[in-house]
Amino acid sequence: MRQSRLISFTKYFLDFMFFSGILVEVSLPFSLKMLGEYYWKEMAEQYWPMLIIFGLSGICGLIIVYQLRKMMKTVVKRECFVDNNTKSLSTMGKVSFVITVLFIVKCILLPTPASFVIVLTFFIAGVFSHVLSLVFEEAVRFKEENDLTI
Repeated sequence: MRQSRLISFTKYFLDFMFFSGILVEVSLPFSLKMLGEYYWKEMAEQYWPMLIIFGLSGICGLIIVYQLRKMMKTVVKRECFVDNNTKSLSTMGKVSFVITVLFIVKCILLPTPASFVIVLTFFIAGVFSHVLSLVFEEAVRFKEENDLTI
């Protein structure tokens, strides 16, 4: 019972993240302009590069959350070890590396401590997702062999 509530909470939380992320992405040009005018003058000077970097990073983030939502559906069905989850993990790894590259560019244009943390975080997430996709690939292969022997 407790586990099903956690799964349900996670599913709804991912849904919330996905749809609120879309709203953030759509409002990015306006919010970035406002932040540049009121808080951070350097950002106003670098508006277009920052808009491109944050916009592409936001799209990548939405792709990651979308893949997690797809994987969550298999968790709900209790069919986790399927090829689609392996592909989702691989996609999340690649997209994490794209975010890493985007924020390395941001570190060159407008360095901040948070940008360096984001580079490290998404690099580790990319490596972790790639390794986990290999583990899932092996688990899927093992499950399919097991299903054939029964």
